[in-house]
Amino acid sequence: MSNQPKPSSNPVQNNPVPQAQRPTPQAVPKPPQQPTIIDKLFEELQKRIKVTTRKDAPNRGTIIVDRSQLVEVAKILKELGFDHVKTVTGMDYPDEEKLEVIYHVSSYEHPEYSKVIVALRTTVSYRDPVVPSLYSIWESVWTGERETYEMFGIRFEGHPDLRRLFLPDDFEGIYPLRKEYKLKKEGIFIDEQQAE
Repeated sequence: MSNQPKPSSNPVQNNPVPQAQRPTPQAVPKPPQQPTIIDKLFEELQKRIKVTTRKDAPNRGTIIVDRSQLVEVAKILKELGFDHVKTVTGMDYPDEEKLEVIYHVSSYEHPEYSKVIVALRTTVSYRDPVVPSLYSIWESVWTGERETYEMFGIRFEGHPDLRRLFLPDDFEGIYPLRKEYKLKKEGIFIDEQQAE
């Protein structure tokens, strides 16, 4: 008996095609991607004013502006159909000595924009933490700007009632949502019997 393998009945196996002569697989062309609602919004916005934009998801985007452009961009967004602000918040960047204000803007009325959230962002320095209030454009910033003022120390110029909501009127010190703020641990009671 011979230990040699039996010849295959498959003609391709018996006569393999050299690598150089094999046909290369053709890439299947992808259908062109349709622009998302964010793509269309940013295209329209760039026609009116030059700002930095970033698409974060098909229905989420970011617009970064200098504080001098904040009101103008907000007015354009309102004209395009963004009729309210969902939230106003801040961010602290202590290494850069900067604070950032972020408005999350959306729409109740516009059928396409009702599913979209745009983050409108601007930065200020520790030395001059002032931005213009957007209350004259969106009254829904009323509470958010007050909270951001109280927790980060960012003043909203033109806000009709910029006073504290949670902290006492005579509060002094580091604003509670800045990174240098430290919680005091004094006065914590531990019941020894329950701890065992």
